Amino acid sequence: MSPIELLACALGVLAVWLTVKQNIWCWPIGLLMVLIYGWIFFDGKLYSNMLLQGVYASLQLYGWWQWTRGGDTQHGVSVSRLDSRGLLLGLASGTAGALLLGYLMATHTDATAPWQDATLSAFSLVAQVWMARKKLECWPLWIVLDLLYVALFLHYQLYLTAALYGLFTLLACSGWLTWRRDRALAS
Repeated sequence: MSPIELLACALGVLAVWLTVKQNIWCWPIGLLMVLIYGWIFFDGKLYSNMLLQGVYASLQLYGWWQWTRGGDTQHGVSVSRLDSRGLLLGLASGTAGALLLGYLMATHTDATAPWQDATLSAFSLVAQVWMARKKLECWPLWIVLDLLYVALFLHYQLYLTAALYGLFTLLACSGWLTWRRDRALAS
């Protein structure tokens, strides 16, 4: 456990907690966290996760914009649900991304867990896009992904990061309940 991993973990907890609270500061804090994690994953040869952090950086900016200027009124999006088409499209995109990235990582790099890393990375992108658009379904997907990340990080002895993802699982449960309540109150 390094000081840089400790900093990234602290920023991660703060960013996800702020997301649950629908606080706009979740995005700039999340941006700093993903940049730090990009370096950590590069150092650990988890290349799919390293690349994922780069994409997350862009998605942090997208989410920040969506939450402040997106939506029909240009005043930010509100919590909503995916229709069945959006759900299927997201899951199909995650599957295609996992297969493509997994193949590339398995055949062209020395990645330590090419298929697991690629699958988690691809579906994390789906969850992050859904989160940026304030889709309620982001939270159940994050719960599943976070639990799988815990197992991956424990296996590679990134104990603090595994603990962070355990905490992310609890925060995702809270986010799901909070956003469901907020959506019901707005209806």
